[in-house]
Amino acid sequence: MKTRRATKIVATLGPASNDPALLEKMILAGVNVVRLNFSHGKPQDHIDMAKRVREISAKTGIEVAIMADLQGPKIRVGKFADGFVMLKGGDSFVLDASREPPGDIGGVGLDYKELPQDVRSEDILLLNDGMIVLKVEKVIGEQIHTKVITGGKLSNNKGINKQGGGLSAAALTSKDMEDIKTAMSFQADYVAVSFPKNATDMEMARQLTTVAAAPFKHKPGLIAKIERAEAIPNLEEILRASDGIMVARGDLAVEVGNATVPALQKRMIKLAREADKLVITATQMMESMITNPSPTRAEVSDVANAVLDGTDAVMLSAETAAGSFPLETVEQMAQICVAAEAAEVVELDNDFLGKTFTRIDQTIALGALFTAHHLGAKALIALTESGSTPLWMSRHKIHIPIYALTHKLSTQRKMALYRNVDALLLDTSLDRDTALAQAEKHLKTQNIFQKGDVYAITCGEPMGSPGGTNMLKISEVS
Repeated sequence: MKTRRATKIVATLGPASNDPALLEKMILAGVNVVRLNFSHGKPQDHIDMAKRVREISAKTGIEVAIMADLQGPKIRVGKFADGFVMLKGGDSFVLDASREPPGDIGGVGLDYKELPQDVRSEDILLLNDGMIVLKVEKVIGEQIHTKVITGGKLSNNKGINKQGGGLSAAALTSKDMEDIKTAMSFQADYVAVSFPKNATDMEMARQLTTVAAAPFKHKPGLIAKIERAEAIPNLEEILRASDGIMVARGDLAVEVGNATVPALQKRMIKLAREADKLVITATQMMESMITNPSPTRAEVSDVANAVLDGTDAVMLSAETAAGSFPLETVEQMAQICVAAEAAEVVELDNDFLGKTFTRIDQTIALGALFTAHHLGAKALIALTESGSTPLWMSRHKIHIPIYALTHKLSTQRKMALYRNVDALLLDTSLDRDTALAQAEKHLKTQNIFQKGDVYAITCGEPMGSPGGTNMLKISEVS
């Protein structure tokens, strides 16, 4: 039997992983969530990929969540006549929002036309993920005159960041609004919003997804990608307006500095868990495996530390979208997660010190967690409509698996992202005692339970009401 893993794996799909046979192997190897990157490809490409994922899930019996990742504002330079230029330290270089001809060694146009209004003399601009550094000398009309501090190869459409943040680009573009409609057409389970600065950005995304999802009676989760300096002071309000956050370390590191990111990552994971929200750790986690069949020791430590901090999921980007070893990368990441989880320290007693709970369903969820831990139970079972009870349980580290049983396929898929939760589809009776017996029988059939195993199970009475969990029972498998 494959070793059970609590931390989930998000894999970005692309040219390297669009073969159905390979994708099936990746899902069998441990992919829990697939990410469709709307920065690339056409709408139909994403529709076709989502259909492929659903077909593989039906074939394998493994339901994975689909996350649609919006592009966000294009804060980029334009194109060059030769595809690139080589900039040297001390060179003058002009970023020109009004320029139509292709760029050359003296300057280039901008996809982001508002940049001249967002910068002033002495500002530092970081291009191509910070590899190229420009210092603003003056702004004249639509032209930003800069001096190259750190040179290098600058090619078409490379990104621009302002050190310390301060770019005014809206989080949601007209393209994003259309992409939300596309994502809802195949009922994406999560929508990741790029570059939100505050709760208002996430509230706008919520309104747009609600409208687009209404014809399908669907309700996706919203993930805020934390990648702007302005988002850091607003983390708590962004969390309240979202279902989870992504620690998007690429653009964030460019804006706030590489050295600042590790502490921010730990803080974000902690805040998300305390707020009963989901958290994904992303960017360059297994970067060397784009071209190599094994990770570096530093990458292994990076993934393991995110797991030990309690992240719900670790994410692969180019490693699975465009790399040479997508399957091997998933396999390696799964092994690292399992090894790190084995070293976790469970401190439930400390977690509950000084805490009060006003909701009955949340109190039952955490009571079940505490009881199962002290009894040494084999498992926790939650009969759930919305997924709230297993979500609350999953916010605390415990070496007891949580099995969430639901009759709603959308809820099962959404719970694929929850740490330490295995979501199973089971249409139980509305009679409580019958439903409890069905749950136990189902887990025996799955070879999860054996005679004599003790487990904790929660449900709501009357059955079938979202948010109605009000019962905890300790049982022994007969």
